[in-house]
Amino acid sequence: MFDYKLLAALAAVVEQGGFERAAHSLGLSQSAVSQRIKLLEARVGQPVLLRQAPPQPTELGRRLLNHVQQVRLLERDLQHQVPELDDRHLPERLRIALNADSLATWWARVLAPFCARHGLLLDHVVEDQEVGLRRMRAGEVAACVCAAERPLAGARSEYLGSMRYRALASPAFMARHFAEGPSIDSLARAPAVVYGPDDQLQHRFMAAAGASASFIHHLCPSSEGFVRLLASGLGWGMVPELQVSGELARGELVEVLPGRAVDVPLYWHHWRNGGQLLGALTEHLIRQAPQWLVTTP
Repeated sequence: MFDYKLLAALAAVVEQGGFERAAHSLGLSQSAVSQRIKLLEARVGQPVLLRQAPPQPTELGRRLLNHVQQVRLLERDLQHQVPELDDRHLPERLRIALNADSLATWWARVLAPFCARHGLLLDHVVEDQEVGLRRMRAGEVAACVCAAERPLAGARSEYLGSMRYRALASPAFMARHFAEGPSIDSLARAPAVVYGPDDQLQHRFMAAAGASASFIHHLCPSSEGFVRLLASGLGWGMVPELQVSGELARGELVEVLPGRAVDVPLYWHHWRNGGQLLGALTEHLIRQAPQWLVTTP
């Protein structure tokens, strides 16, 4: 039989990124949290955390965190059925990983009505769409939006639609770097703006255009800052259509290669035994997200 106080300490350390913040979130001293982790490791007979900055779960730790996530969701269902069991009377909370571009465009519009109706609080963990599933595998989140179709063991994957990205730059940048029109060589020489090391959109665009995947680039891990850098003429980059309709209409940004786009599929991953709340959220997303995303070729 698990001692869920010990598992809660493990979850808090991983979710909060350290023992001190975990202690604050649990209303305990840092030494008490450390003792709970040590006791958990003594009971399971092996480490559950890698002591680094920030602490990372071991393989067993990830399995325990996945278990904790599902238990929390099932507990919410039981508390609704037997309200006397819940002596905290706190709003329900879900921890979800998703890509920054979704957060900057369609996500809030789709989720706001659901959260208002269910009194739900969200903890957002921002990850690139190519790697968001790592957080769920690590047991840090209850669900995620990412580009991977294949679900984890014990989870389901639901297709929501695709985000359409176009290669954009300012008119001044186009005149400076592509005066005679973009070419394979000029695309590689002109500075691009890339969201982060895991961002492969420019590589996919370049490959589709017949250009080398090697190019110079700036890094900007902010969806809003990304658009501002392009509009300032610092570089060219791949941007969701949803995010820049105003800039395109005003002529602040133009397409580098008109008519070419990269569609990134988005999948909603959630635990099979996630309870009624996660099930209702899944149904809501499947119904509402396609209003904002591309669902046809």
